[in-house]
Order: sequence, then structure tokens, then C-alpha cells
Amino acid sequence: MGSAEFLCFEIGHLNNRTQFFICSAGVFFFFLLYGCFQELIFTFEEFRPYGWYLTFMQFCYYTVFSYLETRFRGDTSRKIPLRVYVILALLTVGTMGFSNASLGHLNYATQVIFKCCKLIPVLVGSSLIQRKKYTVLDYIAAALMCLGLIFFILADSKMSPIFDTLGLIMISIALLFDAIIGNVQEKEMKRHKASNAEVVLYSYSIGTLYILLYLLISGEFVPAFDVCIKNIWITYGYGLIFSISGYVGIQIVLQLVRTTGAFAAVTVTTCRKAVSIIISFLLFSKPFTSQYVYSGLLIVLGIYLNLYSKKYPDITIGSVFSTQTKHYFQQLAASYRHHAKPFIEDV
Repeated sequence: MGSAEFLCFEIGHLNNRTQFFICSAGVFFFFLLYGCFQELIFTFEEFRPYGWYLTFMQFCYYTVFSYLETRFRGDTSRKIPLRVYVILALLTVGTMGFSNASLGHLNYATQVIFKCCKLIPVLVGSSLIQRKKYTVLDYIAAALMCLGLIFFILADSKMSPIFDTLGLIMISIALLFDAIIGNVQEKEMKRHKASNAEVVLYSYSIGTLYILLYLLISGEFVPAFDVCIKNIWITYGYGLIFSISGYVGIQIVLQLVRTTGAFAAVTVTTCRKAVSIIISFLLFSKPFTSQYVYSGLLIVLGIYLNLYSKKYPDITIGSVFSTQTKHYFQQLAASYRHHAKPFIEDV
């Protein structure tokens, strides 16, 4: 087995399934913390217009963290060409910058739900960029998840007091960048055998320069800095916790991309987002409707089908109604009747 790390621990000696579950648990823990502090920061009304400044703080923190990590590990040689990092940095800025900025115009639940729609673009991107082939169940799963997300957005547009078209445009742009970046990362990391810390260091350090240039040209830097200085703990303090949890989470996601591929990584992060939404409703006051529940059930069904397709990867469009596929579903039904538990435990 190849080398694989979870935080400071080597997990390469474990089988792929165990590595997948360990990394998935890490993604859930750190990104749930990340989401809570992200929403908490934007409950501070004076800071709501300055999502790009939050992204600038986040990129600065990530650059420092990754620099220290590369020095600690002795990983000082760059393996991926600088021209690739110029592109990766731009994609990273687009993904995180527009995502953070959209929170000034949308509530957190809508932002998170909308971001989950990147499942289909990532699937299509993997097919085009890396020539990967997926089963028909993967496409059905992605369609069901996005259908559920659309219903959620429609419900939220009626229920939420914070719903702005500009926010939808921003998060849509972030979605497009996000759909590309996972596949580019996976392709370049495998080609050049680059470490997670290297990818983060160069992507975010170059990205910091991009954002700083934008803040200076737009005139947003000075007023945002003044607000942060007057409220240091709420802005820089929460921003530090937000960035630490996000940085660790990104490292785990990159490891997940390396070991299982972009589509599986997106499936895990989509599940995490669903849990983030539930926690958001519990911790922060929001209107609620039963349509949220129906939408969530569609998403859960999509996730379940995606996991099923991983257990039976031979299912293709031409074999969906074949005898072999029928046998698969007969096995599933028999397993449920005899053991009174779903096969999902074996995935």
C-alpha cells in the first residue's frame, strides 16, 4: 500500500475502506466546526459586506500554516510546475472568495445547499479532464441530489428573509470554479506526486496576492480593516479558529481526493454539508418548512445510490435492466431480509 497520512499519523498500512472512513470522519468534524464559525462571523452585521476580506485573512492563515508544515516535514522542494499553481490559485480564489462573499447576500443554509450542486459538474469534469467513466447509478445519484437541492432552494426563497439574486450569482460562480479545481488537483497531484502541504502552500500564497490586489483596487481593504480592528475577537479571533479548522479539513480532503478520487470526495463533503445545515437550524434561528425534509430525503437517496454503485461498479447504462443487475438487487433484498441491516456497512 502507498503512503497516506491523517494529521500526523501514517494510515497507509490500512486498507482503502478504513482509510476512507477515517478521512471522512475527519472531514465531518473539522468542516462542521468550520461551518459554525463561518456563520457566526457573518451574524456580525458590520462585517457582512466584507466576505472578500475574510477570504484574504483565511488565505494568509493558510499560507503561514502550510509554510510551517512544509518546514516541519522537510518538504521544501516544489514538484508541480509554478504555471500550474498560478491556475490552481486562481481557481481556489474563485471558489472560496465568491463563496464567502455570497454570505453577505444569502443565509448559510442556502449557500451550503447551493454548493452541493457541484456534484454533477465534478462528475462531468472528471469525464472530460481525466477521461473517467461512471456508471448510470452515479448519474442518477447526482441528479437526485441536485433535484433535492433545487427544491430546498425554492423553499428557502419563500421562507428566508435573506435571499438576494446577487448572492445566487456569486455562489454559482464559486460552484463553477469548485467543479474544476478538484479534478485539476487530483490530476496534478498524481502526475507529480506532490504533497498536500505543497499544494496548499503554493495555491494559497499566490492566491493571497490575487485577493490583496483586488481589495486594493476595489477600495474594500481600508474599511474592512477598520471594522476588524474595532472588533478584533469577533473578526480575527473567530477567523483564526475558522481558518485552523478549514486548513486541517482541506488537508484531509486532499488526502481523500488522492486515495478515492474527486467524485467520492465530493460525495463525502456533500454529506457533511447536509449535517451542517441541520446544525445551522439548531444553533441559529431560522424559519422552517417540511419541504426542507422532503428535499433532504432526495439527497439521502442520491447518496445511497452512489454508495451502491461503488459496491457494484460493473453496472453500466446498457446493463441496468440486464439479468446481472436484477441479480444485484435480489442480493440486496436477500441481505436485508436475512440480516435485517443494509449492505451500506460494507461499502
